[in-house]
Amino acid sequence: MEPTVSPFTPALALVEQDPWLAPYEPVLLARQQRLKQRLEAIAQEHGSLAKFATAHQRLGLNYDSRRKGYWYREWAPAAQALSLVGDFNGWDRQATPLQKGADGVWEVFLPDKQYRDVLTHGSHYKVHVVTAKGAKDRLPATLRRAVQNDQTKDFSGQVWRPETPFIWTDQKFRVQNYVREPFIYECHVGMATEEARIGTYVEFAENVLPRVQALGYNCIQLMAVMEHPYYGSFGYHVANFFGVSSRFGTPEELKHLVNEAHNRGIAVLLDVVHSHAVKNEAEGLADFDGSGGQYFHEGGRGNHPGWDSKLFDYGKTEVQQFLLSNLRYWLEEFHFDGFRFDGVTSMLYHHHGEGTAFSNYDQYFGPEVDDDAILYLQLATTLVHELRRGALLIAEDMSGMPGLCRPVAEGGVGFDYRLGMGIPDFWIKLLKHTRDENWNLGELWYTLTNRRTGEKTVAYAESHDQALVGDKTLSHWLIDADIYTHMQRNDPSPVVARGIALHKMIRLVTLALGGEAYLNFIGNEFGHPEWVDFPREGNNWSHHYARRQWSLADNPDLKYQCLLAFDKAMVLMARQRRLLAAPHAHQLNMDTNNQVLIFERAGLIFIFNFHVDRSIPDYRFFVPHPGRYRIILNSDDSAFDGFNRVDSTLTYDTFVEDEVNKLSLYITSRTALVLSLG
Repeated sequence: MEPTVSPFTPALALVEQDPWLAPYEPVLLARQQRLKQRLEAIAQEHGSLAKFATAHQRLGLNYDSRRKGYWYREWAPAAQALSLVGDFNGWDRQATPLQKGADGVWEVFLPDKQYRDVLTHGSHYKVHVVTAKGAKDRLPATLRRAVQNDQTKDFSGQVWRPETPFIWTDQKFRVQNYVREPFIYECHVGMATEEARIGTYVEFAENVLPRVQALGYNCIQLMAVMEHPYYGSFGYHVANFFGVSSRFGTPEELKHLVNEAHNRGIAVLLDVVHSHAVKNEAEGLADFDGSGGQYFHEGGRGNHPGWDSKLFDYGKTEVQQFLLSNLRYWLEEFHFDGFRFDGVTSMLYHHHGEGTAFSNYDQYFGPEVDDDAILYLQLATTLVHELRRGALLIAEDMSGMPGLCRPVAEGGVGFDYRLGMGIPDFWIKLLKHTRDENWNLGELWYTLTNRRTGEKTVAYAESHDQALVGDKTLSHWLIDADIYTHMQRNDPSPVVARGIALHKMIRLVTLALGGEAYLNFIGNEFGHPEWVDFPREGNNWSHHYARRQWSLADNPDLKYQCLLAFDKAMVLMARQRRLLAAPHAHQLNMDTNNQVLIFERAGLIFIFNFHVDRSIPDYRFFVPHPGRYRIILNSDDSAFDGFNRVDSTLTYDTFVEDEVNKLSLYITSRTALVLSLG
């Protein structure tokens, strides 16, 4: 029986879109009501949500220009004593004690007249915390800059107050003017250099941003910016949430990167990690005040079963304020244009998605859902959209929670896009386990088009997840060892020919079918040959696989340049034709015998012949509109290392057959064509 909605109350827009949500509308309304009550409480106590998200302006080390001196404040309600220590007081743990306030916040004022000459830009400091469990030197919770001692490997805070503030020149940049549909270049500053070392913000701005702009991507998504003690964590075990990773340079150099991106018309998204935190006490927040909880849940609930990390208590006011302030800080201090929220599935459920197959709606609205996390995410999306018009919010969620990427007012959580995580998993599984001639076009179509109506998806064939050690990039799966020995332009290797042909087709069909935004991981646009493996004990601390070999793409004698040229042409076509703004594709023909898939989107006709060796002359198929068609993208073009079997200068007129409009084309094996009317 079809679910029904009560005629006495208007349905939420989310429920109107999906009537199967009707039985769960009370849950959706309860979430809305809880958010409304929380916002009212915040407004009553703090004035507004935006003012609530200013903890970083009070906590930590902040200069008071009116009183002329530094305030240092720290929330540590269960601590017995706190004192500020550093090179300014000879690291004397008795010299600069803090006083505890009624709200659990400790504070001390350090006047210029006493500390002007010793507490200066570049000074190192920590906070000494005495608890019932003992005493430790810790890094402040809202620390803006942490630096590591090369000899001891110990991290300390560093006062960062340069005499000359950074001067922004991006005042004219508006996300909504430059990013109509997101084409996202996912990247990591440290591994963006070809040399076996850690790259810098400045090098990225000078060397990589021009490449991104030339390729046509209009967003970069920066990974590993939030400070993390272990480089090999890819930035996902964050210790200092307000800290700009000093491995890559200074805060001003990060600002330079963002400013340069904006001046090139590129938006900058931060890969933000609010799903968990590193468990290290020396560098992070774990057991800061000795209570065993504070920022995190107490006991076993505070530990992630699979990530060996700490889990935030999203229901606690101070935690909400800490995380929301963190978002405001990155938006305002560094002009980020939005966030890709990592690990949203882990946040949404008490089971964190571990070992769970999501197969029915009950799982999205039952007792396993963390309602506090839902509330926090609704607060976060509300705040970001209030502070930055046009900001982009992307959720990394594999559970498919309904409404995650719909406005809060419609019953949703408020994200703008979700990552289409099933798409790259599908490609890797297909390449690992299925021979080319056995590819199931129906499964391909279903996987690439199966997404919730009204919720936008970021489509991608591979991201950093697929490139990590233990797996391989798509190009490596396709070409394997020949990628090292047979990539010369004049090498007729059939293995490479097959790999390059499918690499182009996989990316184009993913872009054309998979979503309303598109993502590529740094270097994969030219088929980067190797996986990503950061320096670690297991590889003798080598940087060999934590770099990008740009010279391969720049070498005209190698076929990597052909893949790069195709990616550029593909993105240009999609941007010019507003492909990702168009409704879902309409299937025109699925020929499983010849492995041919044809569909229409944005008024364009996409033709894919996945057959291993069958090229078909006079292939006839239905098209929705009569007229003259021309080829605007041909994966078999020699510029893309194709065989030029189809003349891209030809035009094709429709004809009537069986009372419908049809086209006839020569469709060659392992080829993708895009046709335009007119």
